[in-house]
Amino acid sequence: MSSGCVLVTGGAGFVGTHSVIELINAGYSVVVVDNFVNASHESLKRVEEICGAKIPIVSVDLTDKQALADLFKKHKFTSVIHFAGLKAVGESCELPLLYYKVNIGGTTNLLEVMKENNVKNLIFSSSATVYGTPEYLPLDENHPTGGCTNPYGKTKYFIEEIMKDLSKSDPEWNIVILRYFNPVGAHKSGKIGEDPKGVPNNLMPYCAQVAVGKRKEINVYGNDYDTPDGTGVRDYIHVEDLAIGHVAAQKKIEECCGLKIYNLGTGQGYSVMDMINALSKAAGKPVPYKIAERRTGDIASCYSKPDLAAKELGWKATRGLDEMCEDLWRWQTMNPDGFNSNGPKS
Repeated sequence: MSSGCVLVTGGAGFVGTHSVIELINAGYSVVVVDNFVNASHESLKRVEEICGAKIPIVSVDLTDKQALADLFKKHKFTSVIHFAGLKAVGESCELPLLYYKVNIGGTTNLLEVMKENNVKNLIFSSSATVYGTPEYLPLDENHPTGGCTNPYGKTKYFIEEIMKDLSKSDPEWNIVILRYFNPVGAHKSGKIGEDPKGVPNNLMPYCAQVAVGKRKEINVYGNDYDTPDGTGVRDYIHVEDLAIGHVAAQKKIEECCGLKIYNLGTGQGYSVMDMINALSKAAGKPVPYKIAERRTGDIASCYSKPDLAAKELGWKATRGLDEMCEDLWRWQTMNPDGFNSNGPKS
């Protein structure tokens, strides 16, 4: 069993919930803080069912520094995993100030309160979006960052820079920045998964809603890219692999590692059509789609070189495309309305 209490911000969200399960399975005690703007209380009830454990859950907004300070007085944290933030690319273009206030302001509040309480161990959920348009592929951690095409991506990039400066100024900090590629799938139990509010922003939840009959068809934005089948290629990673990556990062922090940055991806690129076909296979029926115009800001291909995480964290994604789609489909059919469904359908 591992000792120490981990604060998980945004722990009611998609990657957060799956990571809480893996942390508890690895013997950590966990406190979850979330403002429940994009998440539901039901998700954490399901996590408690899966783990057979009660989890302390605190409803706090990171922009409320006093509430955060009170939380740190109440609990003795050894480290923080920081998932909390707004994450819709389109919305960030319409509401940039909100994104800067919540994502960057919330993070600086968290860092200040951590410093005041001498908690200097942090894992941050960043994104491959910090790389901007790829100058070369696959993307390794040395690829230049900052050429972001939207405010959401810029908040991730600015936060990374803040953390680098903090680490330089005070060598006592141990910070692991994890750059996610595209998380998909769901927990094997079918009890938790991605539950987007309103119209899904991401391909796979949208696909699943089409397959379950909630939406008419999926738009494929552009089929004339320089890719094998003309549709955009991305690095999709099973959310359970991603969650296990956070346990590996937590173990790295315990070695007093200073500042480290890792890609979490599979290293394998799949096209939009690959994903639609794989979900159709999992669902046992074709998912209707239509070809639409390219979207501005979309790039042809983006996939990771995940070797550094394998070497230094001993972590590798092991779940393939079929498993991602089977698990997503199980979650979607058991919970057609996400966490608002009346309990999992058997």
